Amino acid sequence: MAQRIHAAVGSALPPDAPDAEPLSTRERILDVALDLFIEKGFDKTSLREIAEQLGVTKAALYYYFASKEDILMALHLRLHEFGFDALSRFAEQEPTVELWADLLDQVVEQMLAHRKIFLMHERNQAALETLHREDHDAQHDDLQASFRRLLSDSRVDVRDRVRMAASFGAVMGAIFMSGDAFGEVPSSELSEILRDAVADLLR
Repeated sequence: MAQRIHAAVGSALPPDAPDAEPLSTRERILDVALDLFIEKGFDKTSLREIAEQLGVTKAALYYYFASKEDILMALHLRLHEFGFDALSRFAEQEPTVELWADLLDQVVEQMLAHRKIFLMHERNQAALETLHREDHDAQHDDLQASFRRLLSDSRVDVRDRVRMAASFGAVMGAIFMSGDAFGEVPSSELSEILRDAVADLLR
């Protein structure tokens, strides 16, 4: 088990432009907004500032996002991608603690590669609490329901299921709920420490 665990943007394109380039530009908008939301906060960041950082007009941003709130929602939904990807892959195979260890290992890598998202959440909690939209709430409920089904699977011993839940909680606590408490710790070092903790819980 221990081995397994260690184991420049132009203006907006016209509607008939190829899909790849708009998606790339969209991600650049999100990345610039992410840095500004962390540095200045959501409320003190304007769409004009985001556009200036990208070298485009404010109007160009509306090709991709209708509002600043839409940008914040898109950044938040990046978190859901981690959980849905891991849980969907787990559901497609015979559930085991070993498989869970493999998936958690990948989740840790994904989360640490996007530490800014979690810092943004920590510093903009009030703004995020207002984003209760139907599509987001439904996706959040689906994620929770999938996790509960996983932990209720009787094919896995209950002691192992509790360990799986605890190990997931350890990952979320160390990266998400801790905010910037470990901000000075390099991702490589935090990854190793976290993998050790997960391995201890899954033994």
